[in-house]
Amino acid sequence: MSTTQTVKNVVVLGAGVVGLSTAIRLLEKGHDVSIIAESLPTDPRSIKYTSPWAGAYHVMYMGDDPRQKSIREETLKVMLELSAPGGAAEGCFRRLSSVEYFLEDIDPTNYESLLQPKRIPQESLHSKAKSGYIFDTYTIDTTPYLNYLLARFISRGGVVVRGSVQHVNQIIEGGVDAFSLGKAAQRPVDALVVCTGLGARTLGGVEDKAVHSVRGQRVLVHAPWIEKAMGLEESQEKDTYLIPRRNGNVILGGTRDVDDWYPIVRPETTEDILNRCLALCPELAPPEVRAQRAPTADDIRPLIVEVGCGLRPARDGGLRLDVEWLTDKKDGRQVPMVFDYGHGSSGYESSWGSADMAVSLLEDAMAGKANN
Repeated sequence: MSTTQTVKNVVVLGAGVVGLSTAIRLLEKGHDVSIIAESLPTDPRSIKYTSPWAGAYHVMYMGDDPRQKSIREETLKVMLELSAPGGAAEGCFRRLSSVEYFLEDIDPTNYESLLQPKRIPQESLHSKAKSGYIFDTYTIDTTPYLNYLLARFISRGGVVVRGSVQHVNQIIEGGVDAFSLGKAAQRPVDALVVCTGLGARTLGGVEDKAVHSVRGQRVLVHAPWIEKAMGLEESQEKDTYLIPRRNGNVILGGTRDVDDWYPIVRPETTEDILNRCLALCPELAPPEVRAQRAPTADDIRPLIVEVGCGLRPARDGGLRLDVEWLTDKKDGRQVPMVFDYGHGSSGYESSWGSADMAVSLLEDAMAGKANN
């Protein structure tokens, strides 16, 4: 029997968008899969759990790295299927047009061809921009989508256990029962997949110091009349963007604060975001206000649903997708540990493609072990 046909007992550590997507792909390959996570989609929002705070919007740029391009392209194909009319998760998505403005005359060859970008004429550009494109894309309501992934995983037989893991050896020796039942599992763990985001920095047995926070603050407003996403590259530290969601809310942002771990919102940043977004898109103000006078940030404030911040799980050197081997102290077995973290701000845009790659790495590792 081939390795891919043999049912393996696999544990995924982490239940963000990457962990859930990876766990689903492993289930679909026929493995028995359990998730261990400290935070779950059903929990109240917390600075410990990044995925709910994301803008979750597929931008044009794919990056220069061929692997990253492939990962994004594969993810985009899946997201377009899920968000299509009648798609499995259609209610979590909004299909729309988007306009992005750039400080430089960018090379369109590194941009998603599936989004069919069209260059904006020079005379129609924003005053700060040297180039711009309009394209078709999607946005995601993060909380419904994360719960869709969780339900999809559980409905296919996946097991979810809440646990705070200090060291990967706790899982290798004790399995999920060590966290759910307080005793070692009888069935050994065949493989571990680490999808812990920022947690990879402090997780025992990983302790990847290349992992760091890129803090993002954003404002959620209810403005159902906004029908187009919009983005303006302001600087290395700031993008101004409006991301409408299916429920009529619009994400306003944002910031890229490298190595900033501050866990609560800064009021002065909120004011800056409101003013920048209004300058980019005066239509953000209610129509009745615009009909009478030029709007101000005070006209946006009554629309605010929520102000929040999240810590993007960035990594020096980019996404980590590779394998290491652990030794089970009980019997000396060699157990593969696959890493899938360091996505930064592109967790949703890379989720399915990196999940497929993580599964391939795991099965290649197991096949190599079987052939030794």
